[in-house]
Amino acid sequence: MIRRNLMMVERIMYVDPETPVNCVFTAKIKGEIPEENFKTALAKIQKKHPLLRVRIDNSIEKYPFFIEEKEIEPVPLRIVERKMDEDWLLESEKEWFLLFDDEKKPLARLIWIKGEDVSEILWVLPHCICDGTSIVNLMEELLSLLDDPSSELNTYHLFSSADDFLPLDFNVKKKKRKARMYLIMARLFFLMQRKNRKNPGKNYVVHWKLNPETTTQITEKSKVHGISVHALLCASFMQAFKEIQGLRAKGKIISPVDVRHFIPEIRQDHVFAFAPTVELSLKKGTGNILDNARQIKKGLVEKIGKMEARELLWMGEQMHPVVENMIRMLKSGKGGHDVTLSNMGKINIPDTYKNFKVETIMSPTVAFPWLNSNTLVTTTYNREMDFTFMSNEHFLPKEEAIKIKDKAIELLTSFYEI
Repeated sequence: MIRRNLMMVERIMYVDPETPVNCVFTAKIKGEIPEENFKTALAKIQKKHPLLRVRIDNSIEKYPFFIEEKEIEPVPLRIVERKMDEDWLLESEKEWFLLFDDEKKPLARLIWIKGEDVSEILWVLPHCICDGTSIVNLMEELLSLLDDPSSELNTYHLFSSADDFLPLDFNVKKKKRKARMYLIMARLFFLMQRKNRKNPGKNYVVHWKLNPETTTQITEKSKVHGISVHALLCASFMQAFKEIQGLRAKGKIISPVDVRHFIPEIRQDHVFAFAPTVELSLKKGTGNILDNARQIKKGLVEKIGKMEARELLWMGEQMHPVVENMIRMLKSGKGGHDVTLSNMGKINIPDTYKNFKVETIMSPTVAFPWLNSNTLVTTTYNREMDFTFMSNEHFLPKEEAIKIKDKAIELLTSFYEI
C-alpha cells in the first residue's frame, strides 16, 4: 500500500487543491497508430510507475500526502481532431488550467491530436510528481510501446521519505540543530515580507526553433571557446533582458539541475519531481557574451561541485511549517532573477520506429501561478534546438518577451560568427 507525505518541494509545486501547475510535453509523429495501442501502452506505463496509481489527499491531515487508489481508473486518453500545426499549443494552454481533482483518475492524462498522417501526442502531468527527465522518459516509454505493444516495463517501488537517500554517516542530530536555526530565520524573514499582491495576468507561451545549421554552429563554437551551450544560453538571455529592460533587469538566472546526477538511486526512468537549483549571474561591467559565458560556466561547475543534494532534500523536509509562506512569497514577490532557464539538453528519443517516425519534439510548457513566472525551457532533438518561453502579461507582457527572445537569438547567432 503506497502512502507517503508530499516532500517540501512537491508541496510547493502542488500549491493547493484549487491551483493547477501542469507540465505538458509534446511529440509530433508521422504515421498511423491504432487506438488500442494507446490503451495497452498506457496500462503498462501506469503499472510501472507508482505515482500514476495514487491520489493526493489534502483533507484529513495537516499536510497533503500521496495514497494509493485501489480502484484507480486508466490514464485518460483524449482524442482531438487535428486541424492545424498550432493545435498542440492551444491544447497545451487548455491543459495548464485543468485540475487533477478526480480521486478515481490518475495524476496523468494523454492528449492525441489526431490527423490523417501527422499527429501530436501530449503528456500532461502535475509538476508536483514530475521533472523534465520524468516526462521525457514517459514519452520514450509511450512511443516504444505504441510501436511494439508486446514490450514489457520493469516496475519499481516508491521511496518512503527523504530519509531513504541519506548516507550512512549523516549526523541527524547535528543537522536537526542546523535545520531548527534555518526554520527560525525563515519565519522571521516571512514576517517581514509584503503580502497579498497577486498575479492577475494571462499566462502565455512563446515557441520557436533554431534550424540544424544554427544549432550545430552554436554547439561547435561553444566547444571551440571552451564553454558550454548552457552557459552561452544563460549569458545571451540575461544580456537580452538587460538590453530590453534596462535597469529593471536583474542580471541573474535560476538554473535547475537534474537530481539524478547526485542521487543515482533515483533512476532516469523514475517519475520524480525534485530538481535542485543554482543561481547564476552576469559579470558586472561587461556585455561581452563570451566573457559572461565563461564566468557562468565556472560558477555553475563550482556550485554543482559543492551541492549536497541528499542533505538539501532532507533539510527541505524540516521546513514544512513554512511551506505556505514560501508559496505566498512566490505568488506575491518579484524575485531577484530575470528567468528560470531549464536546459534539458539532447532528447534521446529515437526518431524512427517500425510503424511511425518522430518528426520533432517540443519543449515542455507550464503556467506557474507565481508573480514572476518567467520560465525558459530548451531541448535539442534531431539537431534542432527548441524553446518555450512562458510568463504572464501582468509581469512580462508578451510583446516584451518576444523582443527579449529576438535579442537573445541575435546574440546567439552573432556569437558563432566570432
